[in-house]
Amino acid sequence: MTNPRITILATGGTIAGSARSALGRGYRAGQIGIAEMVASARELGLEADLSGREIAAVGSQDIGWREWQALHRAIAEAYADPAVDGVIVTHGTDTAEETAWLFDLTLPAGKPVVLVGAMRPADAVGSDGMRNFANAVRVAGDAAAHGRGVLVVMGDAVFAASDVRKAATSNIDAFTGFPRGPLGLVNPASLDWFGPAAKAGQPARFAWPEALPRVEIIYAHADMDAAPVASALSIGAKGLVLAGLGQGNAAAPVLDALERAARGGVPVVRASRVDEGYVDRNVEVDDDARSFLAARSFNPQKARVLLQLLIAGGVSDPAAMQAEELVLMR
Repeated sequence: MTNPRITILATGGTIAGSARSALGRGYRAGQIGIAEMVASARELGLEADLSGREIAAVGSQDIGWREWQALHRAIAEAYADPAVDGVIVTHGTDTAEETAWLFDLTLPAGKPVVLVGAMRPADAVGSDGMRNFANAVRVAGDAAAHGRGVLVVMGDAVFAASDVRKAATSNIDAFTGFPRGPLGLVNPASLDWFGPAAKAGQPARFAWPEALPRVEIIYAHADMDAAPVASALSIGAKGLVLAGLGQGNAAAPVLDALERAARGGVPVVRASRVDEGYVDRNVEVDDDARSFLAARSFNPQKARVLLQLLIAGGVSDPAAMQAEELVLMR
């Protein structure tokens, strides 16, 4: 049996970071090249043929449209190459869930695409980077990973892009899933899936856009007025996501301003600043009357990515947008 061939696309992040001190807290992301990382992985004796390619060398706070375009092209090339069995994207953890979700919505559920990162730089005591990388290789090379959509491997767990979220600033087990937990558990020696591939054969939900429209997140807080809504609209926001209180609520002036925006053709999604829970329609806020969308299980950053793709795809009817949210939750 031949080893799986896996393409590694590097973007930087803590997994490629250097602290310059094994005991220090500060570090710089994206300091270790993919060639060095692949060489270190090969020394572990992983049963895979690895080839690496540098896309970027930045912290994921600086990942944006340019890097996404380059990554999407590279992944499409790997999909088209019958000799490639899977793709790994090394990525910073801060925006990994947004990159994973964007690609999950714009790629067919075929070959595994696995995002992996680290919470500690490579030269720190207790670094988790190479273990996470070895786990990602096992997942990307596993035949049963096909048809599961884009995956995120962190902390010995495998998460679906639709569910994964970073829930802690620096813990090794910083990632969790909502509304579903991990799809499986993995370590360098074994991989256990909790169920069959749910997306096998599914095409991409959205075509890759020529550009992503500006969608701004409005963060709700106590003693808030409508100025942030006006500010977002003044810089050309084509959509708005409310990171609301509790079930996606906000002060009356904010909701009134958002309603005016929605009625003026700028779609508004209510999400929550709370880490977990559903934002359902017409609970505390009358979405039908105000022409709002409810994010359901998606947090503000995931709701933003989905809204960008809906707008870019020409979907403007609120009912159709809300239906898309419900379909993607299944």
